[in-house]
Amino acid sequence: MDAFFELRIYKTLPGKMKEWLNFMEGSIIPFQISKGMVIHGSFTVEEDAETYIWIRRFKSEKDREILYKNVYESDEWLNNMAERVGELIDRNATVVHRLKSTDLSVMK
Repeated sequence: MDAFFELRIYKTLPGKMKEWLNFMEGSIIPFQISKGMVIHGSFTVEEDAETYIWIRRFKSEKDREILYKNVYESDEWLNNMAERVGELIDRNATVVHRLKSTDLSVMK
């Protein structure tokens, strides 16, 4: 399988966006990058104060599986991050799309 992107859409809990952004950009994103994750973007939505979107890139499904294991099964994630995530976002509202670049896309 060719490279693909993962577009993740989260709903923060009411009033938690600022806290979520601080946690994402201060802890989660740097941690995931240190484990080899490639993160192409991190976004808020102007007209929706509770929606957060980010995009990650994977070389292949095998690459995604390895990176998921390295991140989500790590002691750092399990002991210091997973619970905090649940305090800031509604995990049940998470939407994940796998995206494949078209020929003219600048993101490959």
